[in-house]
Amino acid sequence: MRWIGMLGTALLAVAAQARAADAGPLPRLKLEPSRVAVAGLSSGAYMATQVQLAYPERFPAAALVAGGPYGCADGKLDVALSTCMKGTPAPDVAALVAKARQRAKAGETGSLAALAKGKVYLLHGKSDAVVAPPVAEAAAHFYEQLRDGDPALKGLKVYDDGARDFAHNLPLAASGDDCGKSVSPYLGHCGFDAAGEIFAQLYGKPAHAAGEAKGELRRFDQNAYKPDGADAFLADEGYVYLPPSCLAGKPCGLLVAFHGCKQNATAVGEAFVKDAGFNRWADVYGVAVLYPQTRASMAPLNPQACWDWWGYSGTNYDTRQGVQLRWLVRAVEAFGLPPSH
Repeated sequence: MRWIGMLGTALLAVAAQARAADAGPLPRLKLEPSRVAVAGLSSGAYMATQVQLAYPERFPAAALVAGGPYGCADGKLDVALSTCMKGTPAPDVAALVAKARQRAKAGETGSLAALAKGKVYLLHGKSDAVVAPPVAEAAAHFYEQLRDGDPALKGLKVYDDGARDFAHNLPLAASGDDCGKSVSPYLGHCGFDAAGEIFAQLYGKPAHAAGEAKGELRRFDQNAYKPDGADAFLADEGYVYLPPSCLAGKPCGLLVAFHGCKQNATAVGEAFVKDAGFNRWADVYGVAVLYPQTRASMAPLNPQACWDWWGYSGTNYDTRQGVQLRWLVRAVEAFGLPPSH
């Protein structure tokens, strides 16, 4: 019977290769640089804050759902699992702010001055048992201290939305019995449209209510954007949602949506990329949504397919030299975002 299992594995591998071959490049859009933002859940939230601090001139707006402050893990998995998830001990926000300023000054990340007109929306639930509420609060305090300690950043808008009662998931508009649970695919039916609120916070009030998504969800070849051929520890293919206005060649914004651990397409299928709620709001705002996908691995140790927020891809994972960050830059440039200077 062993050969049957081996045959099944081989067939799955061939099917995956065929799908990757079918996935094309990212489309060139009439992209508006002022309407490019990032959002993420859990490890995706940590990734989003890393992207914003590394490239604030490109991603001045960010939404963090159930994530902690930039630089929290300091390249150490044990710190990630304790301080940055359980809050024991609590993150030293002042020290993290000081290090972020030092990194920006050294050119390891972008100039903080680019956040002068930035926006940060932080959403987290009171019943979150995976990333403790005090850790998410520390993320809000990080941005507040970053802003309040520099007169040039007084225009940075920070909104801490932490009074809602939900578990470690992304809340959906529909109601159900899983809002207080953290179960796959980590989309909680809470009667709160988190995707809609994220769009409103990052892009302003909507012109009208969202209906069913009417654009196109496409797969694309993630290997085409490897920085200098380096392995970014991503899946062979990712997803992109294109609203009708972007498909018609009109000016288009871009939201990069990072899934959480165990929420990649290999683990949950297309649940996150189809059902999180971003696509229908993308139609309203004229914003394409990029859904990059990680892959699980044992070497380096990342069995839950998390984004790298503790250093499995290298010591410079949360700087401009980080391989996943460099991959993202190549991907958004493929859309038409001009190179930064």
